[in-house]
Amino acid sequence: MDTKDIKQLIKLLESSAISEIEVSKWGRRIRVSRSPQGVVVHGATGSVEMSQSVNSQNNNNPVDEQVTEEAPVVNGVEVLSPMVGTFYRSPSPEADYFVKVGDHVKAGQTLCIIEAMKIMNEVESEVSGVITDIVAENAQPVEYNQPLFIIET
Repeated sequence: MDTKDIKQLIKLLESSAISEIEVSKWGRRIRVSRSPQGVVVHGATGSVEMSQSVNSQNNNNPVDEQVTEEAPVVNGVEVLSPMVGTFYRSPSPEADYFVKVGDHVKAGQTLCIIEAMKIMNEVESEVSGVITDIVAENAQPVEYNQPLFIIET
C-alpha cells in the first residue's frame, strides 16, 4: 500500500460513522482507527513498519501528517515469487507440506509450488539454512517478487 491508498482510507474513515478500518493486501496490513486526537494509522508489513498520525477537525482544515518509516528487519534471505500464480505448500491437498517453520533446507530443495495457467512450477531454495517464516498463505494468489519464505543462513 502506498501513501495514496492510506489517504483514501483516512478520508473514508473521516466521512463515515465507523471507528476503525483494517485492510490486508499482499501480506501487508494497515489499520486506521479514530481517536480523540484525530485519525491514527498503524501498519505492519513484512518489510516496512509505518506509523502515521493525522490531526484534522473538519474537511476545511489542512491535514497535519507525521510519517516515520523504519528499515526492514529481515534476518535471513527472502525467497521471492518468480511469477504470478497460486501458492501451494504441498504437492497435493492430502500430502505433507514441503517445508515448515524451523525446517533445515538445502540449496535446490523444493519449498513450494506456484500454479500458473494450470502448470505447476516448483520453487527451490537458492541457499541452505533454516525456514524462519512462511509469509504467503497456502492456496492463495501471489504476485511477482512477493516474499514467500524467510531463510536464515
